[in-house]
This record gives sequence, C-alpha cells and structure tokens, in this order.
Amino acid sequence: MGEDDDDEKKKGRVCVTGGSGFVASWLIMRLLQHGYSVNTTVRSQSHTSASGSKKDISFLKSLPGASERLHVFTADLENPDSFAVAVDGCIGVFHVAHPIDFQNKETVETITNKSIGATLGILKACLKTKTVKRVVYTSSASTVMFNDKAAGAVLDEGSWSDVDYIKNGKHFGTSYFISKTLTERAALEFAEKHSLDLVSVIPTWIHGPFICTSCPGSVKSSLAMLIGNEGQIQYCENTPFVHTDDVASAHIFLFEYPEAKGRYICSAVEITVDKLHEFLSARYPEFKVLSADFLIDEGVKFTSLSSKKLLDTGFRYKYGLEEMFDEAIECCRQKGFI
Repeated sequence: MGEDDDDEKKKGRVCVTGGSGFVASWLIMRLLQHGYSVNTTVRSQSHTSASGSKKDISFLKSLPGASERLHVFTADLENPDSFAVAVDGCIGVFHVAHPIDFQNKETVETITNKSIGATLGILKACLKTKTVKRVVYTSSASTVMFNDKAAGAVLDEGSWSDVDYIKNGKHFGTSYFISKTLTERAALEFAEKHSLDLVSVIPTWIHGPFICTSCPGSVKSSLAMLIGNEGQIQYCENTPFVHTDDVASAHIFLFEYPEAKGRYICSAVEITVDKLHEFLSARYPEFKVLSADFLIDEGVKFTSLSSKKLLDTGFRYKYGLEEMFDEAIECCRQKGFI
C-alpha cells in the first residue's frame, strides 16, 4: 500500500483518450505498471455498438492497479469539451482516440472535422488546466508515406503525406489516412502557436498481443496472409511492423524523455511481401498461407521508414516479427478469433 502511494506521488496522473481501443488499453496497462494514476475516456460506459452488443470495459477495470489508480470518464470526439474533466489536473495527456470508418459511412470531411475538432478541444483543455507538462499524440505512418517523392525513398519525420495524392490513389482506408495527416498537422501547429509541449508518435503496422475485446484492425491486416484479406488494409511491397508493447513503451519513453520534440517514427522491422510469405509458411505450417499478390497496395512505393530519430534518444525495440506473430496468433486463439 505504502509503495503504491509513493509511486503515485512520484509519477502523477495522466490522461489516455480512447481507453477501450487497441493501443490505448495496452498503454493504460503499462502506465499503471509504471506507477502512474490514469484517467481514461471512453465514448460511453454503456455504449452499444452497431452490432447491438454493449461495449465491455471490464477488462480495463480489472487491470492490476486499476481499482486504486484508474478512473474512467465518458467523452465523445463529437463533443470536444467533454474531454476537459478527464484532462483536468493531469501532468500529461496521451491522445490516442481517433474516429475510424473503413466502411465509408461518413465523408472524409466529416471524419476529419470531427478528429481535428476533438484534438484541438483536448489541447485547449491542456492549456486551461495549466498542469499538463507534455502531450503525446498517437499518429500513424499514413501521415508520412503517401506522396510523389516517396517512391524509392527512405522516409523520415520530414516527410508528410499529400492529401491530394491519397485521394487520387484510391487506397483502402483513405478517410483514415487523410484525417490522420490533417489532424497531426493541426495538433503540431496549435502546440507551436500556444507553446504547448507536444510530441507525436508515428507507428507503422502495430502487431502483436492485445487486451481489448475485439480483434484490432491492424492485427487483422497483419495476419491477412494467414486468415484472408477480410477487407483489411493491404500490405505494402515493403511492409514495416512494430510490436504493441514497443509502441506503448515509446509513448511512455517520449513522455518522460526531457529533450523529446516533434515527430518520432516508431517502426521496428521491415520485410518484403515475398520474405514475409516465406517466414509465415515456415513458422506456421498449420495455416494455409495465401499468396500476397492480391494483398499488395500498388500505390505505396517507399523503400523504408527510418526510426533513427527515436533510436538516437536511446530508445530500443524489444520485439521482432517472431514475437509479433506468435503473440497475436495466441491472443486471437484465446479470444476465439481464429
């Protein structure tokens, strides 16, 4: 008991948005383990999904340390002011929540406006509370890799996706790519204008274990050769991956690293589609590994995404492809998804 109290005094309280999601839930688990108190937001604590099932957040409330140090708030991206109560009094905010609509039920403009509006609302709440030392924004590699200069290039944090290029490319997930790109730009611009300390983490394909109740889209897409395309995001010719836990660790590391500034690509492993097919066929003979031909997104031509800036801080990745696939498959089996 005394040790927990000391940890809370040392670490303080942080806010994680979108707590029931893939990355946010794992991040919450790790923050609790690090001794932080955590406020998290969910759309509704009795939210009913499109399928009619209620969103179960009991897995968050049963995490070690949650009963003492996790507080769940209701907030919705469509109501930016709703995040203020969860942000109030926190020393840091991890803004992970983002609207996802791969079924194109809403227009790109609607999703983008919702995402930017919510993000700026959260950043304004950070300024108002005066206790937030740093905001860590969860971006996506899709904010870096879609532009006409990317072909054959090694891309770093100086590269930005071109919205017109994305629109013309007819990629799967266009609304996500565009809204992510414009939201990260808006967040960085707002932070600079108002002298708010904000860093963005730019993960590639996040793959590995998960504690949320549904199978994450990026895990489904990473497993596409094993379980079928399922209408998920396609592979790039050269596909970059990063383990769930490395992404969470990078968020916490950059929150705590004094000199952190700007954008950080978070990508541990890159593999060509052919090599991935060989790897999966050899490691998982129990699956019928599909040919990747129909899974390749021809519109993505970058050579590599550089993690040099993140590695130069002293951060190190702990996991490779083997752990990512082994642990994702085990998780999917335990939860009955495969």
